[in-house]
Amino acid sequence: MHAFRSHTCGQLREDHIGQTVRLSGWCHRIRDHGGVLFIDLRDHYGLTQCVVDPDSAAFKLAEAFRSEWVVRLDGEVRRRPEGTDNDDMVTGRIELYVRAAEVLGQAAELPLPVFGEQDYPEETRLKYRFLDLRRERIHNNIMLRGQVIDSMRARMKDAGFNEFQTPILTASSPEGARDFLVPSRIHPGAFYALPQAPQQYKQLLMMAGFDRYFQIAPCFRDEDPRADRLPGEFYQLDLEMSFITQEDVFATIEPIITGIFEQFGKGKPVTRNWPRIPYAEAMRKYGSDKPDLRNPIVMQNVSDHFRGSGFKIFARLLESEKNEVWAIPAPTGGQRTFADRMNSWAQGEGQPGLGYILFFDRAKDETSLKENPNASGVGGRGPLANNIGPERVEAIRAQLGLKAGDAAFFVAGDPEKFAKFAGMARTRVGEELNLVDKERFELAWVVDFPMYEYNEDEKRIDFGHNPFSMPQGGLEALQTQDPLKIKAFQYDITCNGFEIASGGIRNHKPEAMVKAFEIAGYGEETVVERFGGMYRAFQYGAPPHGGMAAGVDRIIMLLAGEHNLREVALFPMNQRAEDILMGAPAPATPKQLRELHLRVFDAEK
Repeated sequence: MHAFRSHTCGQLREDHIGQTVRLSGWCHRIRDHGGVLFIDLRDHYGLTQCVVDPDSAAFKLAEAFRSEWVVRLDGEVRRRPEGTDNDDMVTGRIELYVRAAEVLGQAAELPLPVFGEQDYPEETRLKYRFLDLRRERIHNNIMLRGQVIDSMRARMKDAGFNEFQTPILTASSPEGARDFLVPSRIHPGAFYALPQAPQQYKQLLMMAGFDRYFQIAPCFRDEDPRADRLPGEFYQLDLEMSFITQEDVFATIEPIITGIFEQFGKGKPVTRNWPRIPYAEAMRKYGSDKPDLRNPIVMQNVSDHFRGSGFKIFARLLESEKNEVWAIPAPTGGQRTFADRMNSWAQGEGQPGLGYILFFDRAKDETSLKENPNASGVGGRGPLANNIGPERVEAIRAQLGLKAGDAAFFVAGDPEKFAKFAGMARTRVGEELNLVDKERFELAWVVDFPMYEYNEDEKRIDFGHNPFSMPQGGLEALQTQDPLKIKAFQYDITCNGFEIASGGIRNHKPEAMVKAFEIAGYGEETVVERFGGMYRAFQYGAPPHGGMAAGVDRIIMLLAGEHNLREVALFPMNQRAEDILMGAPAPATPKQLRELHLRVFDAEK
């Protein structure tokens, strides 16, 4: 028999009854039932119930076992006693009657339990991540991660893509985030950069004639962590295609991503024939370029109903052409207590509050019936309703399609400044009123992103998304149109309120590339200096090409039903971008600094 196991802890079934076997694993749970020990033995593959009674030669040793000790157990497989089957376990109809045992590794007192799913401080979980990974939920998440990546690879290869690995040490590139720099020992004072994405290399592969490329690419960005973004590094399904249009990218990728969600989504419905939502429409309807379409609320412009009205705050704002009033419908939200909660939330977000109208049935309202015993129809309450009058209230209700018992909330001003807050309010209303169907995956394309945006801090025009994208209208648009009105062949995939992929058709003509960067303040010399490899490649026959990158971590987070990327990553950093398990980052030794020609200065206080 093998030194440690003849079977795994998830392998034994009724057809093994009567066999002598050997198992090794961790003591997941130990129960003493009247002098008989029940040990749930766990390994990577599952759990097996093992029984040690006082007649066993292993009993005395087993009495010393503690949680998470690693042990070897020998014995006979037998049928569990009648009425004790556990159908939640694949091994739940058998048990191992233990004849012999050996301790392979003792465990000290645990800083966090492995059995159960108790909440523990994140710092503790990350410091002892090797224990945290033993917990069933996290262990299953990591196994799901591997399965999803296997599926991605298989689907991409079936679609005719070839997998290549692009360099990790590369040059700095303005991808929109801060680079991680790596000092060069051989070239004093010079630095490599870790890739924020394989953007330039994958385009160069198209120049080289490889036609369809993909990789599960590690990417590095020195930016602040948040729940939907891992600090330091993350992985993406990166891909590029030649001789294609935007429609070709959509037709190729949509079934791949849909298939992954269907395969691993545990039976939840998945969108077929994804909607395509222009960026401007997404911001206007949902206040976000990554809308959660499970939320049925659609915001509407109701400015006309307040223009010249008795509600002077909105009426005065609307005297400026750039200002608007948007309504956020709230089906079933027509209670004053809910309106007060929303108002308090808005103030907590730094806003003066939220205007509202509560709709009610006049025929069932005591106040209305006192004024008119024959009252009927739907009325509105609240400061806004009192100031604009019943006709305007009814017009708003009719436009929004609301009924008695519903409400509407209002934001006003310059949409460019309040749209994000309005989107947050839409999300809040949907969640508070339980309008969001959380048992489905709603996927969509968001298209027609602006090529440029105005940088208020630096008072200049900047790239709005990816600097390498093709402007709609090509070079002519760059030469003749207002840059802030140019749209790009750029697109995102959104799912349940998260951006899970981003891409575009590339600007593959040298003169158009130079002009695009010139508008953003980069001269031709800068383009040649910083993107020389790609600029040169464009001089020697560049095919039309495009692609995208899908966030592996975010997709797995959604499939696992988690709300934080750390729950689906093996050894993530904490909120301060520290690896507290391995002790990184850490100071370099004087010898290392000398070899790298570096001197460290104290941080400014």
